[in-house]
Amino acid sequence: MKPIIAITAGDINGIGYEIVLKCLCSSHITEMCTPIIYGNQKVLKTHLMTLDVELRNLSCNIISQASEAKEGRINLINCYPDDTPVQLGASTQEAGLAAYKSLERACQDLKQGKVNALVTAPINKANIQSEQFHYSGHTEYLQAQFAKEGEESLMMMVSECMRVALVCNHTPISQIPQTITKERILRKLTTLKKTLQADFLIRRPRIAVLALNPHAGDNGLIGKEETDIIKPAIEEANQQGIDAFGPYSADGFFGAGQYIHYDAILAMYHDQGLVGFKSLDMSGVNFTAGLSIVRTSPDHGTGYDLAGKNTANPTSMNHALFTAIDILRNRATTEEINRDPLVITEQPRPERNNGRFFIPPKEEFK
Repeated sequence: MKPIIAITAGDINGIGYEIVLKCLCSSHITEMCTPIIYGNQKVLKTHLMTLDVELRNLSCNIISQASEAKEGRINLINCYPDDTPVQLGASTQEAGLAAYKSLERACQDLKQGKVNALVTAPINKANIQSEQFHYSGHTEYLQAQFAKEGEESLMMMVSECMRVALVCNHTPISQIPQTITKERILRKLTTLKKTLQADFLIRRPRIAVLALNPHAGDNGLIGKEETDIIKPAIEEANQQGIDAFGPYSADGFFGAGQYIHYDAILAMYHDQGLVGFKSLDMSGVNFTAGLSIVRTSPDHGTGYDLAGKNTANPTSMNHALFTAIDILRNRATTEEINRDPLVITEQPRPERNNGRFFIPPKEEFK
């Protein structure tokens, strides 16, 4: 059976609808999955009129609940009123509320198992704030909604050439030093190893860890976080069977192309990891790792400056959708492999007799 993918339209005044519609117009998408857009039919039509003529007649199967979704069709669930005002290129409270309503409904269906994965178009982190949504981004919201005991989300950027995970997600620069602890780094490394194995089928991943300070602290001259926190975390991770290396100075690491030797990189904070990542590939995917649910997103923002101009590039949204489908398949493969592990029955060791092995009679095994 094809996976059912929930796709939230994001901020209605940005490029969310445009990249979603451009992504879904390919017949290959409905051959791979059953997509459901969580948005609004009237708002969608408003955006359709800004696109190429051949896209303007794109039709959706309007449904009231996920169970009504039809294979081979683009499905849509109305999540907010038809009179929600669209002001392309502007940040409005109405747009923030609409984005939240889409996300809330999609997450409800994901919790109830009505959909298999979530792909989110960009939101505006400022206008979406409310009593219901008081988080610094999708990752933190999904952590609160879906994390089970012992689970911790991990913000991870994925492309064909690199995977970058973060110790600190949307943390102000001034708060980063006190946020980074040995225990936090170790938890992130543990989660990163698990997701690389289960979600990307990398049996024994190699993880590079970036330093916090310039020149990796220069042995304490420019900062002691490397010697006091990051190196001890790496050493303990190695003792736990995690192949982690570093800490590496970020500028030299990316500049010299060292990332090609590792399966993933753990950066200390947002811009340290994402500047290097996006400099090499602006069509990557934001993946919320570490949770039981699968959520991906394009690695860019609302694009207000491009809204309504039919110039937004849907490549990152395409990659986000394909990545979600791939991870679902990889998790199924991992589960199947681990479902019936080979049980090895411990047998008594042969005894030595004058330097020679002596195997007792079978009666002694009973």
